Amino acid sequence: MTTLTRGPQAPALPARARPPERPRRPWVTMTLFVLPALVLFLLLVVAPIAVALYASVFKWNGFGGLPTDFVGLDNFTRLFGTEVFRQDVWHLVLLILLSLCVQLPFSLAIAMLLHQRVRGRAVYRLVFFAPYVLSEVITGVLFSLLLSPDAGLANQILGVVGLDSEWLADTGTVMPSLFLVMTWKYFGFHMMIYLAGRQNIPDELIEAAQIDGATPWKVFRHVTLPLLGPTIRISVFLSVIYTIQLFDLVWILTEGGPSHASETMAVTMMEFGFGRNQVGYASAISVVMFGLSLVFALFYQRFVMRRDLEGATTSMGDHR
Repeated sequence: MTTLTRGPQAPALPARARPPERPRRPWVTMTLFVLPALVLFLLLVVAPIAVALYASVFKWNGFGGLPTDFVGLDNFTRLFGTEVFRQDVWHLVLLILLSLCVQLPFSLAIAMLLHQRVRGRAVYRLVFFAPYVLSEVITGVLFSLLLSPDAGLANQILGVVGLDSEWLADTGTVMPSLFLVMTWKYFGFHMMIYLAGRQNIPDELIEAAQIDGATPWKVFRHVTLPLLGPTIRISVFLSVIYTIQLFDLVWILTEGGPSHASETMAVTMMEFGFGRNQVGYASAISVVMFGLSLVFALFYQRFVMRRDLEGATTSMGDHR
């Protein structure tokens, strides 16, 4: 009887290894997410700017296809030489100065008061912020009724003490009246910004200054105000940019009158573009407005907000 012996078994073949998955290219995912927003940005921002730049060097009424009557820089030369545009620039400077010197300090003062533990402060915050929620059209119609020189509520109240005012109908009072409406509409927005900035200041710093014997004014001047610097700079930036583009309130309240006494560049652009069908000239005004906003934004971020932006970049780098 013979015994069969098995030879050495062949080693088992290893299981077929799966090929390593190829990592998805990150730029593909980024493109898919960014593409919709990029398309909207190109269509709604870049394209209108390009059209305005193109139309600003033509004499064009907006009809009959693309403009063909090339005039070069004549629209800009005409614009800078008109008295109305110089008035628009003066109104812009005046409103910016009033906003920086009156509206924003008033908003800051109200924010500091409402940060204190006062009874009903949540209600006060709601009431002061409520005007910002209203649209500019509603605000304009409301104050058109209130400041009407004939039957407005403001003159009826002043009439009790034998006073009255033309408000929006007089060249001497229209700009203060317009600024009053702007302050009522927007001070609540800046107040909430300052409140948010104040709540980010550690209470320990305030308490330490009080323990060292600092008066409330010194605490505000040397502790609170410097720490609110980034918030204040953002508030100033938003206020100036909005004032450059101011249109809605002025158009509803006065349409730039009386006698161009309250006109802004946006109102002038509207008047020439849609009222007189001078689209090329109106495009030149829009280019000037865009240029002012762009130059101010770049200058402000470069020289005023540089430390804030550097701090934000450093913090983002530390969190990576």
